[in-house]
Amino acid sequence: MAAFVIRRLIASVFVLLAATFLVYNLVALSGDPLEDLRASNAPNKEQLIESRIKMLRLDVIPPLRYFLWLFGDPAAGTPGVLGGNFGVTVQGRDVNALLEQALGSTLQLVTIATVVAIILGLTVGITTALRQYSGYDYTVTFISFLFFSLPVFWVAVLLKQFVAIGFNDFLEDDPQLPAWLIAGLALAGGLLWASIIPGTLRRKAITFAIAAGATTTMLVIMNLIDWFTYPGLSIVGVAIIGIGAAIGFTALITGLKNRRTLYAALTVAGVGIALYFPFQYGISYSITEWWMLVALAVATVLVSMGIGWFMGGVDKGPVMRVAAFTGFFTAGAIALDRFMMVWDDYASSGRIRGRPIATIGSSTPNLEGSLWVQGVDIYTHLLLPTMALILISFATYTRYSRASLLEVMNQDYIRTARAKGLPERTVIVRHAFRNALIPIATIVAFDIGGIVGGAVITETVFGWTGMGRLFQDGLNAVDPNPVMAFFVVVGGLAIVFNLIADLVYASLDPRIRVS
Repeated sequence: MAAFVIRRLIASVFVLLAATFLVYNLVALSGDPLEDLRASNAPNKEQLIESRIKMLRLDVIPPLRYFLWLFGDPAAGTPGVLGGNFGVTVQGRDVNALLEQALGSTLQLVTIATVVAIILGLTVGITTALRQYSGYDYTVTFISFLFFSLPVFWVAVLLKQFVAIGFNDFLEDDPQLPAWLIAGLALAGGLLWASIIPGTLRRKAITFAIAAGATTTMLVIMNLIDWFTYPGLSIVGVAIIGIGAAIGFTALITGLKNRRTLYAALTVAGVGIALYFPFQYGISYSITEWWMLVALAVATVLVSMGIGWFMGGVDKGPVMRVAAFTGFFTAGAIALDRFMMVWDDYASSGRIRGRPIATIGSSTPNLEGSLWVQGVDIYTHLLLPTMALILISFATYTRYSRASLLEVMNQDYIRTARAKGLPERTVIVRHAFRNALIPIATIVAFDIGGIVGGAVITETVFGWTGMGRLFQDGLNAVDPNPVMAFFVVVGGLAIVFNLIADLVYASLDPRIRVS
């Protein structure tokens, strides 16, 4: 294994060096970095041109200038990229500082969208494969192809118009859902669940009635309590999410017949529900930094795993996993409710003025408030660009995961597992799902490795200053240094995650050997 990793890394270094040499020269030869100064009417134009030539070493031809960029400039006494210095831009700004700012902004923007798209895409793709040729399958297929064919800039503009501006207008008036919308959502919810749940026509009718009734009841209650002005989950919503997570993860990982796992998960959910009021009206006021919230999340998972270990008996591993997932989702619901509690204060503040869904930028300038208010502000600015990226990526993951699972379900070893009398959950989760992930691992690894590359179009539409903007500005100014900073980071991560994908193959399928 170690020899394989070393060989891949050595080969990757040479590939990256060759690629950086080509890209550096292509950018340097694509235009004139002195064009803006040559067209200037400044009285000291000649001095400015000489200063930029000296600063960027434009008197050296690009192939040789590349090595100054790589190893450093002995005459100026500045280190190169190998010394951790990406140089300066044509405006004299430090590229390292620009890269740090752009990297943080892009990670904030794209990471959530990528993770959510992967989880939703895999989940929906697998469920459509299990319900092949159903109404649910045809609907998801149609929606996936629709989203896949839409240009992201058009989706972004539509989201601005109908989700941001439209929803903000809705909040300014009396925020009550009309009866026709409630009826439409209830019908859609009933049809969705009736298409997902298998069974006879009578069973589908019962499922439709229950789902439509539950949707109608929930939306009517939201109108009655003025939920869109004062949103929240309350302890009832947290309890539903916690108990639902306990039952759902138990059914998925070990099966509901494993009572020890179910009791451990319900215990974790019960502990979370018991801590609802102490957290909301006590502990939450002492959390003033983001690292405190992260530390609390880690502690929650560890405590949940401890409960699973204590109640797990001889089969502690699966019980600990179910308990950890249940604790994380229950704690997440409690934290989400705490963020919702400051929604009205945030929306009615002087900087927001009743229009909370942002259409541009990554934060509200000069907004004051607690960590919870700042969190809501981050959410409102991330909502639209995250939705745009999710809608485009969701289609890809859905199609790949569906096709992969359908191919695996037709294999001989799946028929053999069923012939042995294994439960359908075991056949799907333990055998089919794991092997279906092998081809998907390549796509996921490359997408995760490429998230820092940013989304140039999305960042431009929504006014984010990230890696995509750094790359675009460098190209427009014929400035190789910021372009190369972008390329080195993105290319390096692509190489690393390509290696990780190869190692994931071996962990998913024992038949694959890296040797």
